[in-house]
Amino acid sequence: MSIGHTLLGLLESGPRHGYDLKRAFDEKFGHDRPLHYGQVYSTMSRLLKHGLVEVDGIEAGGGPERKRYAITDAGITDVERWLATPEKPEEYLQSTLYTKVVLALLTHRDAADILDVQRAEHLRSMRILTDRKRKGDLADQLICDHALFHLEADLRWLELTAARLDKLRAEVTR
Repeated sequence: MSIGHTLLGLLESGPRHGYDLKRAFDEKFGHDRPLHYGQVYSTMSRLLKHGLVEVDGIEAGGGPERKRYAITDAGITDVERWLATPEKPEEYLQSTLYTKVVLALLTHRDAADILDVQRAEHLRSMRILTDRKRKGDLADQLICDHALFHLEADLRWLELTAARLDKLRAEVTR
């Protein structure tokens, strides 16, 4: 996820302080991975340097000065460009799990056990996500669906690989 573009997009609704941006980000996107304050302020500093935001006001208080940031026209254009650019699909061609299976076969270990343990872990994760989806709001349901669909594809791969272990063993050990 592009944190800079996400913060810029949040600024389109109006100027905000770094604290408010962090809170909005965490509420909308950071359920599992909230931003650190330092990450917000370093990102805002970079966006300011590139002319994508400007300081809309500075408030003095009991602590450090609080800057209120506003998105610039260049920032809006940058967000529009980012939103219109498709994400590269993840092809998973460098799978750690595939590497583990092949290494197990090469070292005469039980690759079926590796697949079974992984299947159990995937099913455990799916139960947790399904419970979270059932209790969550629409945004949480959608993000859980995304993760669940990926886990389901992984499970299909695990089953297919288990069915082909003898063939794979023959190919990788010749």
